[in-house]
Amino acid sequence: MSIKETTASVDPVLPVLYEDNHLLAVVKPPGVLSQADDTGEPDMVTLLKQDLKVRYNKPGNVYVGLVHRLDRPVGGAMLFAKTSKAASRLSESVRSRAFDKTYVAVVHGNPPQTTGRLKHFLRKDSSRNIVSVHSKQVNESKEAILDYAVVANRQSHSLVAVRLLTGRPHQIRAQMADVGCPLVFDRKYGAPASDGERDIALWSAAIGVAHPVTKDWLAFHSLPPQTEPWKQWSDEELRRALTILPEHEHA
Repeated sequence: MSIKETTASVDPVLPVLYEDNHLLAVVKPPGVLSQADDTGEPDMVTLLKQDLKVRYNKPGNVYVGLVHRLDRPVGGAMLFAKTSKAASRLSESVRSRAFDKTYVAVVHGNPPQTTGRLKHFLRKDSSRNIVSVHSKQVNESKEAILDYAVVANRQSHSLVAVRLLTGRPHQIRAQMADVGCPLVFDRKYGAPASDGERDIALWSAAIGVAHPVTKDWLAFHSLPPQTEPWKQWSDEELRRALTILPEHEHA
């Protein structure tokens, strides 16, 4: 497994984890959209297109393909394609579950087990931008599966590593809340009120995928910033969250 460290920067808030002619891995800041919507607010695809155009002095259009999404309040490692062929192959990796996505979260309380798998069916209410959790298939619901492991406990909070086996909107937020452990600062899914507006305690910590051309396995890591609630955990604990779950099986 090759580990890619942060080496360059698109701008002060978009560190580049890895880049070649086919793909680009960066750190998405919390609060930035993954792709453009009706609000016209900044989004990752547009920001990266602008950056590539400037950095490489490209006169025409720049291609940036969205491979996967992060919820707007979530920050961390995110992967984009730089060619349509790479986008197609990386998207197939996502569909076939050969795309490894590991998150770190701080939740209220203690999950039901130290390690476990959560299986639910999620139904999205687009008008309210919220999903409901169901134990059985219901109309317009989609299966949601994740594995988790508790890294450490601190008072009433737990540091949890999560690996997504499916990629549903608000999946981690909704499923953890359903087992009585809402994410810290995630008011939408039942977290207690806090002073001021805070980013929810969820971070995209690692991505693993086969390179779309060379087929070499690549891994990109990003640790959350030393702000609340992350700063109550040591660097050792945060790094342990990257490795506590069994390694993703890949060719």
